[in-house]
Amino acid sequence: MRNECFLDTNVLIYAASGSEHERRKFEVARDIVTTRDFCLSAQVLAEFCASAERVRPGGARLSPSELDRWLALLSDYEIAPVDSTIVVAGVLLSRRYRISYWDAAIVAAAERLGAPILYTEDLNHGQKYGAVTALNPFLAL
Repeated sequence: MRNECFLDTNVLIYAASGSEHERRKFEVARDIVTTRDFCLSAQVLAEFCASAERVRPGGARLSPSELDRWLALLSDYEIAPVDSTIVVAGVLLSRRYRISYWDAAIVAAAERLGAPILYTEDLNHGQKYGAVTALNPFLAL
C-alpha cells in the first residue's frame, strides 16, 4: 500500500470527535480518514489516545468503546515505531527547521514511511520539511 499522506494527532481528533463546535473540521478530517491511504506513528497514536480521553472545548471525550473502535481502525494502517532513528532524525529536523522536537519527530516518521504530505495544523502550511510537505487541511474553512 502506498502511503499517500501522514496524519497528525489533531486531524484524528477532529475525525473522531464529531463535535458540533468544529463541524466543518470534523467533516474535512473524516473525509481524509475515509478516502486516503494514510499512515501515522506510534507517537501520534499515543497522543490520540491521551487527547481522546480528555474533555475538549465544544466536544466530549471518547468513550472507552469509541476509543477501542478507533484504535482497531488505525491499527489497519502503517504505523512508524518511535525508535532511536526517529528520535535522532527528530532532533536534527528540530534544529534544522527550528520546530519543536515533537513536530520534528512526526516529520521524521512521515519521511520514513514515504508519505509526501503531512496533514497538520501545527506546522507552516505548504512548507517542505525534507521530503515531506506540511498541509493544513482546515485552512480554507
